[in-house]
Parts: sequence; C-alpha cells; structure tokens
Amino acid sequence: MSASTTLAPLRKAAAARIDGRTPAHRDRAIDGLRALALLAVPTGHWLLGGFTLDADGGLHNASPLSAFGGLAPASWVLQMLGIFFLVGGYASALSFDRRTGSTGAWLKGRIVRLGRPVLGVTVVWALAAPVLYAAGVPEASLRTGATLVVQPLWFVGVYVVVTALTPYCVRAARSLGGWAAAPLLGSVAVVDFLRYGPLADSVPSWLALVNTLPGWLFAYQLGVSWAGRRIGRRGAWLLLAGGTLLFAALLTVFHYPASMVGVPGAARTNSHPPSLLVLALASAQSGAAILLRDRLAKLLARPALWAPVVVINLSAMTILCWHQTAMLAAAVPGSFVGELAGLTTAPDSLGWIAARAAWMPVFAALFVVLARYARRFEVPPREGRRASTLRRTVAGLLAAGFAVFALGLA
Repeated sequence: MSASTTLAPLRKAAAARIDGRTPAHRDRAIDGLRALALLAVPTGHWLLGGFTLDADGGLHNASPLSAFGGLAPASWVLQMLGIFFLVGGYASALSFDRRTGSTGAWLKGRIVRLGRPVLGVTVVWALAAPVLYAAGVPEASLRTGATLVVQPLWFVGVYVVVTALTPYCVRAARSLGGWAAAPLLGSVAVVDFLRYGPLADSVPSWLALVNTLPGWLFAYQLGVSWAGRRIGRRGAWLLLAGGTLLFAALLTVFHYPASMVGVPGAARTNSHPPSLLVLALASAQSGAAILLRDRLAKLLARPALWAPVVVINLSAMTILCWHQTAMLAAAVPGSFVGELAGLTTAPDSLGWIAARAAWMPVFAALFVVLARYARRFEVPPREGRRASTLRRTVAGLLAAGFAVFALGLA
C-alpha cells in the first residue's frame, strides 16, 4: 500500500473536521477569493523575480520580464491585489457593522493583527543579517534580500490606511452605491493625464504619489459597496465589461506598459504608484468575482476544497511576510555554489523559465518549514503574556533599523 493511499483517509478526516468547525454564517466565497489572491503573491514573485551574481558572489535582483516582454500577460493573472482589496473592503464593512465597541477599538484590533507579523519578520531579519554577514554572506546579497523582504510590506501600510477609512467608505456606499468608487477612478485618470499627457514635461515627478491612496482604495470601496448589497449582477457586468474595455484601450491606444509589475530599467511602471491600468484590471477582476461568487461558494461547500482555503486564510500575513525569505533560503546558499540554472543565473532565456518552474516546489517546501515557526506572529499573545514596554521598544528599534538598511538609507 502506497503512502498516499495510507494518508488519504487522514486527509479526508482532517478536511471533514475543518468543515464541521466552520460556522454556518461564514462566507466561503469571500474566503476563497482571498486565498486565491494570497497564493498569487508568492507565485508571481517566485516566477517573475530572478537573480544575477556579481564577481564577488553577491546576489542582485533581475526579472525575466526585461528579456521576455511576452510574459507580461502572466502579470495580468498574477496581479490580484484588486481582488484582495475588494474582499478586504467587503469583510471590513461587515466587521464594522457588527462591532460592539468604539470605532477606535475596532480599528486598533485590525491594525494589531496586521502589525505583529510585519514586526516579526523585520525583527528576525534585523537579528539575522549581522550573523549572516559574519558567516560570509556578501553585503550585496543581504541588501538584495532586505529589499525583497520589505517589498511586499508596503501593501500593509496602504491597507492600514484604507481600513481606517472604512467608516467613510460605508457612508459613501450608502449614499452612492457602487458609484462611490467612480471619483477615485476619475482622480487617478486626471493624475495619469498630467504625468503622461502633453504637459508631462512640466509636471513634478512627486505628483504620481497622489495616485497611491485612490488607486488602492478603488477596489476596497467596491468591496464595501458590495457588502452593503449596492452592487448586483448588472453592476458586476458593468465593472467587468467597462474594466476590460478600458484595459484594452490603455494598452493599445494610450500605450501603457503591458506589465502589471515593475520591470528593472523600464521608464514607466503601473504598480508603484498604481496607474489607471491597475484600476481597469481591478474593475474587471471585481466584476468577475461578484458574478462568480455563488458558483465559488458551491464549490467550497466540499470539505476537500474548503480545508486548504481555511489554512491559507489563517496564514495570510505569514504568506505575505515570509514568502520572499523562502526563495532567499534557496538562493543565498546557492550563490556560494555558483551559477545554478533558474536560481542564480540571469533570467534571460527560455531555459531559465523552465528551470525556475522546477525550483517552485523547493521554494514552497522551504516556506512550509518557515511558516511552521513564523505562524506564531499571527497568533495573539495569551492573556497575561503581553510583551513588556522594553521588549516592544527594542523590537520597534530593530524593525526600524532593518527598514533603514533595506531602503538603502544606511
């Protein structure tokens, strides 16, 4: 009897147990969408992020998108932050309506849940970096690693801000329904026109930063309106069709960059800060998600499909904070070996793409090992075991020091 045959009843029993413990009111479709968006983050970073080695064995960031522009459509599928903000707005609106305490207490609880895992990964890296340097890891590799670890964490800061705006988003949804997101779309369109239109040469570069908040708040506001039942199937079809048409027009008529993620050396980027193309994609994704909600809920009624969704959702911040570390756990030791196809060789050939696909299970296995220990940062401390003021201060200083190093300020 094979191992898989032996373990099958155990997996089935575990799935049934998770399914049985799920409250009847739990919205499985929303959790499923969140899990899908979460999995897209490491998949995208692992597939579209590569390294090169310098003469001293140091790792430097590189991307196959620099050599293969034809891979850009992969980023359309893997860029699912629109879905993440959509379900985030949906869940936050329902949670806000159910709160029993003050708005401030509600917001503090959500911020603490986001902040603990971020503090955890930055403190661990702050402590590990000097040890790794003393062990012979080049400074270039440490700076590259620090940059990759910090890179996904910008999302947490933006998410905290949009979460703080939930009360205002709820009011806007009650007054304007799904159209409450339209001014955000218009704001980004105006800024894009100024920085890419005929006046581009006279517009200061910092103006692009104005798009950061409305760009990511757009899908969040759609989620809040959806939670308030202000977006139905007709609105969903409008979002899907309108977003798709706008996306196509921006690519073919207005020549926006095709990649939804940054490409090293490219003059323009869509994601940092978000351009109108990001909102067009988020609109189409949101419309599709709303239309497929009931079908997805039926699929996730099956225990075997629902169980992994629960595990992924319970590990949401662990996935966001530690997936890059998992890739580095393979790449840094690999850099001492030399050029390993798909890991430390330049991502400029079809062979690299095939080799990187072969490395994906390795990254996943390393992440599972890391997550076993990192998951504790997502679990609230037991009553009476809260960190002292001194420990919190030291952790904050270590995290700040690591951020300074990662951003190249030291």
